[in-house]
Amino acid sequence: MGMTIAEKIIAAAAGVESVKPGDIHTVEVDQLMSNDGTTHLTIDMYYQKLTRPRIADVKKLVWIVDHNVPSDSPKTAAAQKKMRDFAKEHGIPFYEGKGVCHQLMMENHVRPGELIFGADSHTCAYGALGAFGTGVGCTDYLYAMVTGKSWVLVPETLRFHLVGKLPEGVYARDLILTIIGQIGANGANYKAMEFGGEGLASLTMSDRISVCNLCVEAGAKTALMEVDEVALEYLKERGRTPKHLFASDEDAVYAKEYTIDLSAIKPVVAKPHFVDQVADAKTCTGVKIDEAFLGSCNNGRLEDLRVGAELLKGRKVHPLVRFLVVPASGEVYRQALEEGVLQIFMEAGAIVMNANCSVCWGSCQGVIGEGETLISTGTRNFKGRAGHADSFVYLASAATVTASAIKGEIATADML
Repeated sequence: MGMTIAEKIIAAAAGVESVKPGDIHTVEVDQLMSNDGTTHLTIDMYYQKLTRPRIADVKKLVWIVDHNVPSDSPKTAAAQKKMRDFAKEHGIPFYEGKGVCHQLMMENHVRPGELIFGADSHTCAYGALGAFGTGVGCTDYLYAMVTGKSWVLVPETLRFHLVGKLPEGVYARDLILTIIGQIGANGANYKAMEFGGEGLASLTMSDRISVCNLCVEAGAKTALMEVDEVALEYLKERGRTPKHLFASDEDAVYAKEYTIDLSAIKPVVAKPHFVDQVADAKTCTGVKIDEAFLGSCNNGRLEDLRVGAELLKGRKVHPLVRFLVVPASGEVYRQALEEGVLQIFMEAGAIVMNANCSVCWGSCQGVIGEGETLISTGTRNFKGRAGHADSFVYLASAATVTASAIKGEIATADML
């Protein structure tokens, strides 16, 4: 019986010829990413719970301060200092103030065929480069850090055949929200979501990251895309080569298969307070907003900023709206600065922030108050995600977020 991409990566990491869903295997982990959300807890356990603390291979670790940058309180500062000091003492590759962890990993570290653990749920973004990325908690992270190994329960795979091409004014963000709305927030629980088909070629690397990044919001263990020339060119430009180039076998077995016609996708929003409460954006127009956010590991790349800037050119942000624009990395920030994209945002009245998680994380920048409404390109919209428990978060594409910032209410780009 053939294997899927996810199964092949696990088999390679386990050093066995084949695996099947439901098997449990001990695996070698290729990379271990952690950020300032929980790393201080891992460090505490390292010293308090281990009789002989050690790191199996420091070269496998990547630590990134991105969630609260700059620090927002003495408590945060202490947690980040603990992380900073530990990384310096042990020689751990370390980023601070350089951008959001998943964007930095894609820019600098991820390779096709790798098995990567990240102490953050959106680690599944790495599937855009054909890597098995999955989020883990502090205990699993610590075990892998100390031993270089972990265990994996082989997931079933859902296959998404992409056909056609997204229409003008429709984006990858609309695509993945539509899929989540279709299968539900539990539709891929502990499954791999695999994307392929002729429609994949029309998606840029930025598009692919957006799609894979949000798969965890359907409960996915990981997300994976077939590695094609688009992915290989991205890798080549960044001086990296694949570890493995896996494709699913023709006789691979899937738990379920879907055919997604990209040409039928429309602009959508996810309504409060669940990511799978997806509706045609037109049905939500007119909802007053207090804040708009363009950024995050899902939609803070240069392509997203260009979309927003193009809509804002010659226009102004609504006087009653706070529009926060946050590039996903320092690299993206510099490129947007050189192209004049950030100048367009600033001249229109947007607030351009440093590269970090910002409003998506909802604890250090742009926190919204009681009764306020945010439209966001962030990753989640559950109750209290962006501030007060009695606030409201709508999720949408860069185009819909920007159009809404201009109108002062939820709007689509064609309404400008």
